[in-house]
Amino acid sequence: MSETPGPDAAQAAPGSGAAQAAPAPRVPGRRRLVLWRHGQTEWNVQQRFQGRTDIPLDETGVAQAHRAAGLLAALNPTALVASTLVRARDTAQTLADLTGLPVEYDPELVERDGGEWEGLTAKQIRERFPAERARWEPPGGENSAQVAKRVGAALERHAAALDPEGVLVVASHGAALRLGIAHLLGLPEDVWDCLGGLSNCSWSVLTELRDGGWRLAEHNAGTLPEPVLSDDRA
Repeated sequence: MSETPGPDAAQAAPGSGAAQAAPAPRVPGRRRLVLWRHGQTEWNVQQRFQGRTDIPLDETGVAQAHRAAGLLAALNPTALVASTLVRARDTAQTLADLTGLPVEYDPELVERDGGEWEGLTAKQIRERFPAERARWEPPGGENSAQVAKRVGAALERHAAALDPEGVLVVASHGAALRLGIAHLLGLPEDVWDCLGGLSNCSWSVLTELRDGGWRLAEHNAGTLPEPVLSDDRA
């Protein structure tokens, strides 16, 4: 995967500027995408809509990131990419420090633009924007379809650049990852009413199918699966 110049050079708004070049067709393999939500922030605790507001990890979030990085390093990732927002960048850096992998920063992986909702609590959004909240359409922000298309395309682009046996870890955000996953799997947005979202510093894993599609192998994980014992050891 190619490196970008660094987070400060990649702060352009998603979808702005020159269009990303279309990736070469992906030869199906056994790729894995580990989609990792950032650690906790003060606004997470206060239940404030963060969106693209650049809120750092709090003390708990830093500890969460270090713990999760120790687990994810055991998956032997071959590539690491992150949103350009500081909470995702700092989460990714904990894994980079353990593995020696460079972090590629991608502004297409930032959180949903919350428009007028950013900085408001969940209660304030419900009270001030009941109709828009019912549709999940923040005034001045992105709707779910826009986020799904943006993040899904970015994930496909990074997957196409991955070795057929590679493991890609993506440090991003709750809504961005949920909607990106739904896009890759061809599922409706409301699937998360059944599956639930991603907790801070938890991850979901997509594994590649023979036809080049994807399967959701793990969701909202915070531990690694136990090894499967062979029959003679069961």
